[in-house]
Amino acid sequence: MSDKRSLISIEALSKSYPSPDGKGETAVFENLWLRIDEGEFVCVIGHSGCGKTTLLNILAGLETASSGGIILGGSEITGPSLDRAVIFQSHALMLWMTVLGNVAFAVRSKWPELDKASLNDRCRKYLDLVHLDENRNKRPSQLSGGMRQRVGIARAFAIQPKMMLMDEPFSALDALTRGTLKDELLTICAETKQTSFMITHDIDEAIFLADKIVLMTNGPHAKIAEIVKNPLPRARKRENMHRHPHYYPLRNHLLDFLVSRSKAFDETIAAGSYDPRNPPIVEPGLAPQAVPASMPADETIATGRLERAAI
Repeated sequence: MSDKRSLISIEALSKSYPSPDGKGETAVFENLWLRIDEGEFVCVIGHSGCGKTTLLNILAGLETASSGGIILGGSEITGPSLDRAVIFQSHALMLWMTVLGNVAFAVRSKWPELDKASLNDRCRKYLDLVHLDENRNKRPSQLSGGMRQRVGIARAFAIQPKMMLMDEPFSALDALTRGTLKDELLTICAETKQTSFMITHDIDEAIFLADKIVLMTNGPHAKIAEIVKNPLPRARKRENMHRHPHYYPLRNHLLDFLVSRSKAFDETIAAGSYDPRNPPIVEPGLAPQAVPASMPADETIATGRLERAAI
């Protein structure tokens, strides 16, 4: 999918739960294949029930897959780790700690050998990035909702994770605060070259933040329908993004998928023209991207390991 070195490789990933009637299992999603390059910002869009949050939880190591695997930096994900950070819909702060204490708790977990001065400097650096250093001695109850979410963002970035995972982190905020935080998030990701994976229902949020937008079909048995490359330059501004000539072709393409094409995708699968290992790669407004014939066998690490274990 890319000439760059992939940081994340999702391979033949499926997740099933027991059926409500107790007879068998129902697959939330199945046979997902996706590559995420270092420094890339990926957004996932799909209707409720397609398994977006479940996929994020598996990436975080909070849930296990039913089959397949995920490779991060050459190692298979088997559980939680400080090489991944999660920003949840709610701030998830420890209310009895100060702002600085919340960030320091995460930093100390990753680098327990840091002396007090170095720990303090690292925490304040990331609080300054979200414009909260002057509030470092306050407790979460003394902050607004947007400020609490900023603390969560600073805490996640402060441990310098290989992968940043975000589950609709701005959904509970007002429109003005959402816009400001998205500006800051994009700036921090650009400065730190942070690899990011984010769930969103907001098309314009995905267009503003993402390099690549993954479209999921409806669940159950959800699949990756398309991988949409964002043709807008990375240095985007919310106030003039809509003036770019590729903005409306991209937005219309995403909206059309959510309104109509996601429901009709089962027909494409039934016709036998869908290859889950190579979902279509499109760039609205530009020429279609070439799709590789197949994923090289020596790169299917997780699947190969699972297949060998079954022999």
